[in-house]
Amino acid sequence: MSPTANTSPRLTQATGSLTTAATRLMEEGLPWYHDLGAQERAWVASVAQAGITAFITWLENPTSQPALTTNVFGAAPRELARVISLEQTVALVRTTIAVVESAVDEIVPLEERPALREAILRYSREIAFSAAEVYARAAEARGAWDARLEALVIDALLRDELDESVLGRITALGWSGGTAMVVITGPSPAGDPETALVVLRRAAETYGIDLLTGIHGTTLLAVAGQLADPAKAARLLAPHFGSGPVVFSSAVTTFGEVPEAARAALSGLRAAPGWAGAPRPVATSELLPERALAGDQEAAAELIRLIYTPLAADAALMATASSYLEQTTSLEATARALFIHPNTVRYRLRRIADLTGFSPTDNRGNYTIRLGLTLGRLL
Repeated sequence: MSPTANTSPRLTQATGSLTTAATRLMEEGLPWYHDLGAQERAWVASVAQAGITAFITWLENPTSQPALTTNVFGAAPRELARVISLEQTVALVRTTIAVVESAVDEIVPLEERPALREAILRYSREIAFSAAEVYARAAEARGAWDARLEALVIDALLRDELDESVLGRITALGWSGGTAMVVITGPSPAGDPETALVVLRRAAETYGIDLLTGIHGTTLLAVAGQLADPAKAARLLAPHFGSGPVVFSSAVTTFGEVPEAARAALSGLRAAPGWAGAPRPVATSELLPERALAGDQEAAAELIRLIYTPLAADAALMATASSYLEQTTSLEATARALFIHPNTVRYRLRRIADLTGFSPTDNRGNYTIRLGLTLGRLL
């Protein structure tokens, strides 16, 4: 049996009281409702009233497809989707439907009540789907907007155009800040670029890492934050880059340092093929020789600062480094050449390692120190 033509007018007359009852029930049973401001509460009341009105309209022609997304959720601005969650919206809908259902006995005759309750059940299902649609659209719009905003931020950081507007955009993207950051670069994965970025963002979220990322040409660049161990974070995210070298910068603590870190990371990415045995990921500090040979003046200056300058200040260490690294790489031969005991050579080699951070007895350290000395002499 369907509701009679008299049912809708009865419900229409009761719309105001039903809305009031729904609002009162939300105040009593929904804790989050108390935290809303006056404007947000007015929006919620508008949605509740629009839901009741849309139900009455649909009841007059129950075979039609109700335009609930527009009729109900169009009663409040889009900001409502940012203020209350989908779960809270479902609770709002349930409360409103429960109020209408509880008023059935008072509003309609006995013989019409079963049909009206069935109509309420069908309507509640439709409005739940509409709520999900609203939030899905809002999430899609936010995702597209966030992606554009993120791309603008990455471009600004690469161009070293950091100002208050860029910092505001970073905050809008949910960056929490306050800890170490690194810049990670590598080839972008094969396939759809947007899918690659989504996968990388999900991985970062899983590991509790803040992330700003974008693809420039064939290069994927990411700024990772909230890092207790920057090298570990780079290792966790590296599998989500394409095949080839992945390079991460030294840790920085402010966004003002990010442009320089990004330049070093991109320089390292260009130079990484020069080191056949480079780990993946590899730090920019480990690629100083290749970066310097590729024309990176900052890397060359860093090698001179780390290696040539401290050794040039100690004639004994400079003589030992020159003899050991560039002539023989033998303790005994170096000792004979310098007329000192082999133990003295050992001691000096340890001092060189302590001063420069690179061990002369290690193949990679040997290569780095030799290049640093060469650059220093050329300068």
